[in-house]
Amino acid sequence: MNAQDVFPEDLPSSATQIRVEQTGGPEVLRPVETSLPEPGAHQVLVESGAAGVNFIETYQRSGVYPMEPPFVPGSEGTGTVIAVGENVESLSIGQRIATCEAASGTYSTHFLVDSIKAVKVPDAVTDEQAAALPLQGVTAHYLINSTYRVSPGETVLTHAGAGGVGQLLTQLLKIRGARVITTTSTPEKAEIAQQAGADYVLGYDDFAEQVREITKDEGVSVVYDGVGKDTFEGSLSSLAVRGTMVLFGGASGQVPPLDLQDLNRRGGLFITRPAVNWYLRNAEERAWRFSELFGLLSEGQLRLDVGGVYPLAEAARAHEDLEGRRTTGKLVLTP
Repeated sequence: MNAQDVFPEDLPSSATQIRVEQTGGPEVLRPVETSLPEPGAHQVLVESGAAGVNFIETYQRSGVYPMEPPFVPGSEGTGTVIAVGENVESLSIGQRIATCEAASGTYSTHFLVDSIKAVKVPDAVTDEQAAALPLQGVTAHYLINSTYRVSPGETVLTHAGAGGVGQLLTQLLKIRGARVITTTSTPEKAEIAQQAGADYVLGYDDFAEQVREITKDEGVSVVYDGVGKDTFEGSLSSLAVRGTMVLFGGASGQVPPLDLQDLNRRGGLFITRPAVNWYLRNAEERAWRFSELFGLLSEGQLRLDVGGVYPLAEAARAHEDLEGRRTTGKLVLTP
């Protein structure tokens, strides 16, 4: 591979990034012109088509999750490969890719990604869909296929059924043939969860007692809980004997220390704390998860709720709306 293949001469001379020079409110997200990044070995340079906006980026921006400024937020995005580094064999210039594991921030007109951590995007999938799907879609996929593999006919409890993960979880569970109980905080969100296919939509107050009533006091096989502190006790109380508690997030805060003997008292329960990086271990695993997700999306079996599309320069407004709970579905940025 010659130098021109690695970094063609006709590329743009600069990129626009949304950079955080110091942590703070949404106003610290500011566009900056910078030189075009050059792909290293095993990397590709992507001209962005769209970038996903996730709540974790508000924590990084505000300093709740420590990051070393200056930095460019974002790990999720899609676009076209415009340059490749050395030793890249799986991708070539001109291909559309998607990732939730970018090597450089995706709040940018151009970003870098390790070639092994990018997947090709089918023509039937739009840039907005390809940017909105990876993180939440892979999360929902690994939860029901790998963390606890749900069988047809099982009853499952999920939380935040109107959220990005929640809507996808419900749809994938219904495709699997499961009975889905979910929770939401408002009547408007309950309607969204019902449209996703949930069999029962509950409020958060006394949800464990309602789950017991629905299941004739048997409890559910598994709980997928991304809320954390506020729902943890009720989630445990909702489980059947030898049920599985999957704590995959902490939107309401982290759960307190757990006495493992309590799992015995409740019926020999199982508990696990997964994260997406443990379920994207190699190219084969990525290909499996993304091919199923993109296939269902292309066939119309999976509906993806893109709740807002913002120009890249208005990333601060996207964060304001996200933190102000003024949106539903996934937000994306477009250059």
